[in-house]
Amino acid sequence: MDPDAVMRAPRLLPWIALAVWAAGAASVAVLALPELAIAAEGADATAGSAPAFVQPTRGDYPQIGGINSRTLVWGLSQMHLFLAAFVLAVPFFVLCIEFVGVVSKDDRYDDMAHEFMKISMAAYSFTALAGGGLTLALFLFYPHLMGFLLKVFQGQTLIYAILFVLESVFLYIYFYSWKALRYGDRKWYHMSIGLALNTIGLTLMFVANAWASFMMSPAGVDPSGVITGTVWEATRNPLWNPLNLHRFLANIAYGGAIVGAYAAYRFLSVSSDSERGHYDWMGYTSNIIAVAGFLPLPFAGYWLMAEIYAYSQQMGITAMGGVLAWLFIIQAVLIGTILLAANYYLWCGLGRTERGADYGSYVKYIAVVLVGGFLVWVTPHSLILTPQEVQQLGGTHHKMLGPLGIMPAKNIAVNLMLVFTFLSFQMFYRSSRIPTVSWAPMGNALIVALYVVGCLNIIGAGIYGYFTPTVYKVGASVPQVVTTLSIIIFAGIIDFFMLRGATQTEVRWGRMSARSQYALFVLPVAFTWLMALMGYIRSSLRTHWHVYTVMPDKSAEAYIPTIGEAGNTITIITLLFMALIVFIFWLSQLGSTEQQKSSGAAE
Repeated sequence: MDPDAVMRAPRLLPWIALAVWAAGAASVAVLALPELAIAAEGADATAGSAPAFVQPTRGDYPQIGGINSRTLVWGLSQMHLFLAAFVLAVPFFVLCIEFVGVVSKDDRYDDMAHEFMKISMAAYSFTALAGGGLTLALFLFYPHLMGFLLKVFQGQTLIYAILFVLESVFLYIYFYSWKALRYGDRKWYHMSIGLALNTIGLTLMFVANAWASFMMSPAGVDPSGVITGTVWEATRNPLWNPLNLHRFLANIAYGGAIVGAYAAYRFLSVSSDSERGHYDWMGYTSNIIAVAGFLPLPFAGYWLMAEIYAYSQQMGITAMGGVLAWLFIIQAVLIGTILLAANYYLWCGLGRTERGADYGSYVKYIAVVLVGGFLVWVTPHSLILTPQEVQQLGGTHHKMLGPLGIMPAKNIAVNLMLVFTFLSFQMFYRSSRIPTVSWAPMGNALIVALYVVGCLNIIGAGIYGYFTPTVYKVGASVPQVVTTLSIIIFAGIIDFFMLRGATQTEVRWGRMSARSQYALFVLPVAFTWLMALMGYIRSSLRTHWHVYTVMPDKSAEAYIPTIGEAGNTITIITLLFMALIVFIFWLSQLGSTEQQKSSGAAE
């Protein structure tokens, strides 16, 4: 193979992606015109009200060969969501890292931020390709649904297309102007470009979330499909803001997990100590980003689920008490895996410092809390049993372990796991700093008291939940959330002021075992599987509706996929995405590998 052709391949990807996206946009116009024309012909001009949308029939869903339209759209939409979450999150924390580099006058931060962006650039083209393919598939297989959404959101789809073009322009300017605008006052111009890029990216996410949340909680339309409100009413539906917050935090955690895997990949592949130290530092930073995004994520998930319950009790029961309930046990397994992997990596990091051994003795206690919380979280309330087993057990609930299967116990478990995960990070942060302020003993006592009182409050509120009606049982989780966030915030503030001007001890970056890096590989796999699982749950809550209670699904696949079918589909999508990520890692290294060979030849 011609090396020059290989080197040119990444440069062609953006143009190929834009071409596919343009084809998708053209299909939107062509396929939507008949739907919009029918709607216009049926409009009652004298009454001034829009007609009800014509509901689709089984014959209105095109069948192409033996292709399962739902599985195809499912796979494309999930791949697009994975890639979009990554490429939207990376520029956000890259801008933050770049700002830290400017404030600290440390070029290492700038180098790390630039390398993160290089990975994102390789992934952006595939995001556009997946988006273009998804657009074509949606309008091909679900023309009535897409025509209805175009009718509801009107010119917002055009705004989305314009935003996409602007994001592409600002993304390429931001990346390729990095070296030209790196020093002096020009750096602020560069960060301004990054700020504009992130603003456009967040707006894109908010617009797309409006369409997804509208399908679950339609607003601005009546049950027959008549548009009764404005585009803004449809956008600001009951689930829009909870979904915005949940996806924003999930994107940050997911982006950090993927770049952490890249750092681990590079750590294991380089040979020099300096490079290993650089990628060790990059992996640590990535893990902190992933944990920072993940810690508040369960609370955002609770808010989203609470709003789903408030909008439709039927959807809430389907999720937590119906056919999908057992999937939350799988969710607990995946979240527990993420927390255990992140903590294990932080514990291994204590070996980088000489004072790390002083904190290493506490690891076993943190591990007991994490494993104990994990076991409580995965304990089901109702067991799946045969009639003979039900008779032997005396019911579907275990007499001893049954109480661990309801929310008061699980709220205690998850909050304690989050608190002690923060404690693991706090131990590493302290292991390289010796406080010099006179009030350091008092500060340590305050932090210990904060943890002890906070944990007792979390446990007490959970126990209270066992002896109170259901409405107060749910309310008891609020002080637990406030307590967890208070511990994290106030302990962080005390540490910040207590360790200002502290004596810095040497951090030997690169002094990490190979097995510690495998924890960084676990994070993106578990995150990807978890995102796909929760996407399946969220979509299944609509049951047989395209737009909940407004437009029924009359296709041949108008049923909730079985858990086994969903598990196989999710696993295949996850494996395909992981293979794509490995390819993106390799692709992002082509240019630097060639430059290293050329410089070596010149020497």
